[in-house]
Amino acid sequence: MEAATAATAAMVWFRKGLRVHDNPALDAARRYGAGAASARRLYPVFVLDPRYLRPDPAASSPGSARAGVARIRFLLESLSDLDARLRRLGSRLLLLRARDDVADAVCAALKDWNIGKLCFESDTEPYALARDKKVTDFALASGIEVFTPVSHTLFDPAEIIKKNGGRPPLTYQSFVSIAGEPPDPIMEEYSELPPLGDTGEYELLPVPTVEELGYVDISEEEIPPFRGGETEALRRMKESLQNKEWVAKFEKPKGDPSAFLKPSTTVLSPYLKFGCLSSRYFYHCIQDVYKSVRNHTKPPVSLIGQLLWRDFFYTVSYGTPNFDRMKGNKICKQIPWSENEELFVAWRDGQTGYPWIDAIMIQLRKWGWMHHLARHSVACFLTRGDMFIHWEKGRDVFERLLIDSDWAINNGNWMWLSCSSFFYQNLLPYHIRKEV
Repeated sequence: MEAATAATAAMVWFRKGLRVHDNPALDAARRYGAGAASARRLYPVFVLDPRYLRPDPAASSPGSARAGVARIRFLLESLSDLDARLRRLGSRLLLLRARDDVADAVCAALKDWNIGKLCFESDTEPYALARDKKVTDFALASGIEVFTPVSHTLFDPAEIIKKNGGRPPLTYQSFVSIAGEPPDPIMEEYSELPPLGDTGEYELLPVPTVEELGYVDISEEEIPPFRGGETEALRRMKESLQNKEWVAKFEKPKGDPSAFLKPSTTVLSPYLKFGCLSSRYFYHCIQDVYKSVRNHTKPPVSLIGQLLWRDFFYTVSYGTPNFDRMKGNKICKQIPWSENEELFVAWRDGQTGYPWIDAIMIQLRKWGWMHHLARHSVACFLTRGDMFIHWEKGRDVFERLLIDSDWAINNGNWMWLSCSSFFYQNLLPYHIRKEV
């Protein structure tokens, strides 16, 4: 590879952030080496993670150990859409398959393709932090420039914690008072991207189907009505925001959790989870609507308020050791939950005999989605409301099956709804509750 090419080759490593709009990592990668335009090369990469995608025949429903088939399908659709959007800009998605460790696959490509700059969106989840450190350490030791912007959330959780004296704010109100206004999104629309670099003898995969990943017993599985990808995310957002009166009057937790074919919310959470939609761009567009109406609801119940809730949980999770468990988690009540596997399985499989609870859990299994009030119902039923079973058990089911499963928000909400943290004033003393 020519030295000029090597000096101006950049890799944008997609993980979340599966979009072209308001993508600072992509924007930085495309600008790298701009002074030598004839030699600039761009490598847009996504690595299929066997930890996430490998079929697990022992799982309680079709999918891998960590993801139900609905979320896997949503991811693949998002990758296909990203590839199509990159191709329209003269590029494409370079899809690689990791043998075992994603970090190893990325490091090998960095070396083999002689990359000069690596750009990827920062991630605050424990698994991602360990993976990203391994890649970053390798890149820096190899003389590769690394750029990891915060763009999955409105704010940088580390900055919020710093402003709060080194501790995460534990109430929504304190978070909002510290946060202020988020950075503006990147509004530039690209007409083209730098050409692809030479990938040598690497096997570049087309985006596989669910079946091609090895999921063979899914012919009777219902295909959810929510298609993955940036194109669908932007369409849904535009459709939701066209109704300015609805946007102005949006007030959570109000809404109809039984609305079926047309849910009473935006259903944009899966697109925010995978980064098909930028939360900053969504925030910007909501603010534009607010400017055109006389009155509108305010946080915490407004649409803007929901985006702030998302950032709140991200910030607390980032600054709280053992956030995803009860033991060793200083903000979580230590409660002697019951252990009843039979009751838990009945709840998980929608066989409790309570029609409302069972209907919700069946919808979760089939669609990977349910209304937020429905989530509240089944979470309270499993924990403090009826079965008194550990919130971690319910969390694991949601984490695997929800297409919008988000580590920070899922754990935060389960602690909240089980009255283990945040909002716990209404929890009866557990020694009394267990006797009822």
